[in-house]
Amino acid sequence: MTIDEGARRRDQIVNLLSAYGELSAKAMADMLAVTVQTVRADLRALDDAALVRRRHGSARLAVPAENIGYLPRMTVSRSEKDRIGAAVAGLLPEGASVALGTGTTVEAVARALAGHARLSVATNNLHAVLALRAAPGITVSLAGGQVRMRDLDLIGAEASEFYDGLRMQFAVFSVGGVSAEGDLLDFNMDEIRARRAISGCATHRILVIDHAKIGRDAGFAMGHLGDLDTVVCGSAIPDDLARACAAANTRIVLA
Repeated sequence: MTIDEGARRRDQIVNLLSAYGELSAKAMADMLAVTVQTVRADLRALDDAALVRRRHGSARLAVPAENIGYLPRMTVSRSEKDRIGAAVAGLLPEGASVALGTGTTVEAVARALAGHARLSVATNNLHAVLALRAAPGITVSLAGGQVRMRDLDLIGAEASEFYDGLRMQFAVFSVGGVSAEGDLLDFNMDEIRARRAISGCATHRILVIDHAKIGRDAGFAMGHLGDLDTVVCGSAIPDDLARACAAANTRIVLA
């Protein structure tokens, strides 16, 4: 077993617990076609990372009502997110104007863009600002308002108003999950408002998602994959969603 195989399986476990709430180790083993012992070892690792809580042979997400914390999310699909970041950097020219949203996948995009010259960036993501600090000739505008300390971002009314006043070439953002029907989902209305504002401020809208987001449930919806210009993902999306994107002229880039 490679490290990527183990990381991918643990991502699948997080995704299953997000969808079902609580599952036994045996149920997850059956779903993933692995042994119960393998799932138990994965659950111990996820418990140590504060992603899940184990109880009497079953497990649930540590914070099922909202997205998991930023630092644990950084360990989920890390290599995949780095590939996504590199793919987005290949799509954006030097000197571009870019709105960057929140989240660990967008932070990976910011790291990949640090080699681009003369970027004009607008963001509500302090992690993205830090990742871009060495970019040559960069100009950064940061949304105002109250900082959400858990994630070091700003998603309140001030952030939405900030993006509403901008006209950028590109917007790069993620979501909490994508339903089986292609709906873009998130965990609260502040997240939804911020992402709508980011999406609306740019000519070309780019969604970045790792494979764990496909089929992941969340309580609020903001649109559909077909509303976007480009989707950059780390693994192939289901055929029916791919066909819907093709019908809507939404380009899919596999990192």
